[in-house]
Amino acid sequence: MLETFQNIFRIPELRKKIYFTLGIIFIYRLGGHIPTPGIDPRVLAEFFAQSQNSLFGLYDMFVGGAFKRVTVFALGIMPYISASIIIQLLGSVFPYFHKLQREGGEGRKKITQYTRYGTVLLAFFQAIAISFFLQSITSPSTGMNAVHPGLMGIKFTLLTAVSLTTGTMLIMWLGEQITNRGLGNGISLIIFIGIVARLPDAVIAEYQQIMAGTRHPFMELVVVAIIVAMTAFIVMMTQAMRRIPIQTPKKVVGTKMYAGQNTVLPLRLNMAGVIPIIFASSIMTLPGMLINWIPGFQMVDDVSRIFAPGGIVYSLLYSLLIIFFTYFYTAIIFNPLDIADNLKRSGGFIPGIRPGKKTAEFLDNVLTRITLPGSIFLAFIAVAPFMMMGGMKINFYFGGTSVLIVVGVALDTLQQLESHLQMRNYEGFMKKGRLRGRR
Repeated sequence: MLETFQNIFRIPELRKKIYFTLGIIFIYRLGGHIPTPGIDPRVLAEFFAQSQNSLFGLYDMFVGGAFKRVTVFALGIMPYISASIIIQLLGSVFPYFHKLQREGGEGRKKITQYTRYGTVLLAFFQAIAISFFLQSITSPSTGMNAVHPGLMGIKFTLLTAVSLTTGTMLIMWLGEQITNRGLGNGISLIIFIGIVARLPDAVIAEYQQIMAGTRHPFMELVVVAIIVAMTAFIVMMTQAMRRIPIQTPKKVVGTKMYAGQNTVLPLRLNMAGVIPIIFASSIMTLPGMLINWIPGFQMVDDVSRIFAPGGIVYSLLYSLLIIFFTYFYTAIIFNPLDIADNLKRSGGFIPGIRPGKKTAEFLDNVLTRITLPGSIFLAFIAVAPFMMMGGMKINFYFGGTSVLIVVGVALDTLQQLESHLQMRNYEGFMKKGRLRGRR
């Protein structure tokens, strides 16, 4: 392993990519500590310390704690992700966007441009909503408002909207720079860094509880063992796929004959990624947010207990929503008819399956079967942390969603490093045997 890390820095091109990526990450983390003008951090910290809204916690996890501090990067990259999802959904409804998705490089450029416009609009409207939300926050102990009195009203709204929207645009640009000139997918790496940045604070908090005697060391070892086992399980399920064999016939080009090829069409067990969990979390937190606005009734209190995270009803509804959105989003991003048409045009076919409609039906049946265990896996990953927090009294939020993102991004980045090393005949991270002809 040590030799592999040394090999990374022996390749000048790879070394430049790593340094460039680390520089962009440093800028991102620096911007995450620049506060939005006009905010009283003491009132804000007191409010979020008492808030139990899980949607705030989920959003704050993706932006590395910048949301609770209301920095210029408080919105993070989430408006860009939301705009990307909306564009993908539009591709299944409007023929124009579906055509762009099939046009290759030029189509992707236009989709990227529309995604940028959508990001700016979403960020601006979300920033306005946040400004109204901040102006409604008051300290329970002192009665002071979270916004300085001289900036209340339309002045603070415009200032916050411009600051947060500009911050999101800068993050979007930083992510694109990593993708184009650095190492890995820039947008994914930004989310990855935001999640990992909170890990030291969680570890320190657990250590302090052990030292104070409020947490038994054996229980801490059990928690660590569960986290390691869940991480290994996520790695296994993330890498799991069904390989569909594809054959291409012999081709005659001019006077030359090219032999047929045997390839595979990989279908991942979890093609939807973490998107179904995000959709389901947003829906499950809406009843709690609405209930907080109309307190004082017994029926409201009963509904609030039902939708409390960790309860049986909450976990069941949450799991069913994740399973539904897994099927829904998988159907959006993977169209068996398009795959069957592409195979037919290229002359490829699945052994034993007729090209065209039969191939599309076969792929649809396979995808339906493998999506079920993938959706159950996502539901388990999302619900398991609530079980741990309730049954083992864990104070910090061990999110299966965060581990899923971290593992996925880490594997993707390692695979890119692997490809760079193998191009230069160096041994990579995931290579069992040594490559011949090492320079």
